[in-house]
Amino acid sequence: MDSICYVDGEWIEGNPKLTGPMNQAFWLGTTVFDGARAFDGCAPDVDLHCERLINSTRSLMMEPTMTAAEITELCLEGARKFETGTELYIRPMYYASGGFLLPDPETTTFVLAVYKSPMPDFSGMGVCLSTRRRPAREMAPTDAKATCLYPNTARALKEAQDRGFDNAVILDANGNVAEFATSNLWIVKDGIAKTPAVNGTFLNGVTRQRTIQLLRDDGVEVQEATITFADVMDADEVFSTGNYGKVTPVVRVEDRDLQRGPVTNQARDLYWDYSKTTSAL
Repeated sequence: MDSICYVDGEWIEGNPKLTGPMNQAFWLGTTVFDGARAFDGCAPDVDLHCERLINSTRSLMMEPTMTAAEITELCLEGARKFETGTELYIRPMYYASGGFLLPDPETTTFVLAVYKSPMPDFSGMGVCLSTRRRPAREMAPTDAKATCLYPNTARALKEAQDRGFDNAVILDANGNVAEFATSNLWIVKDGIAKTPAVNGTFLNGVTRQRTIQLLRDDGVEVQEATITFADVMDADEVFSTGNYGKVTPVVRVEDRDLQRGPVTNQARDLYWDYSKTTSAL
């Protein structure tokens, strides 16, 4: 079994067909999701991901049909259907099936997908500066994990891959660093860890928040600050945090090669130690 979905109160193996051209979400993109991970017999912060799903749903003018706690229990139930230790992606979603330009809140529909997805290795990734920008909060639903935001992410990734890189650094509308295309961005300079201050153009990631707490509790100075691309190029270390890979080192920025550094290793070790203490499957 590679994947299961929770649809209309039951678990279904595979990829069920759920929507059609008359559905509001299919036509107009009113879909939100969140992503959690299961690995090594644990599912860290799955409850926080489910809470964010609720917020995203309301941001796109839909009405959740379950509480975050109920969704969390379903996520853990789905993960337990796989062999213990299987590396999984857990993706709860809401979408609207009715409405015209405005979604009909009474048609808000829940679906949960749980599927095998190996964790990336810790060898690191190469990144470049993207020509794409993150929109300001007045331009798009940047306070939600909304699917309508991801086509621009895909264009940024394609641009990076065409240049021989794995990911892209994306700036905000003011020309400062927002994040990577798929995760939050960190730099380290003189032992101080820095990550862009939340300004409404990107999500304050669950793994980002957890890493800030873990590093500070372990004695590392963490600053949330305005970061320029020149700061990234001048950094001693660069790494990312995000649900898919949790903590991932950057070993190349444009034409500059980097080594995986001590703060990156510390963040990775702290996160893995933390994950073992929470949401055991």
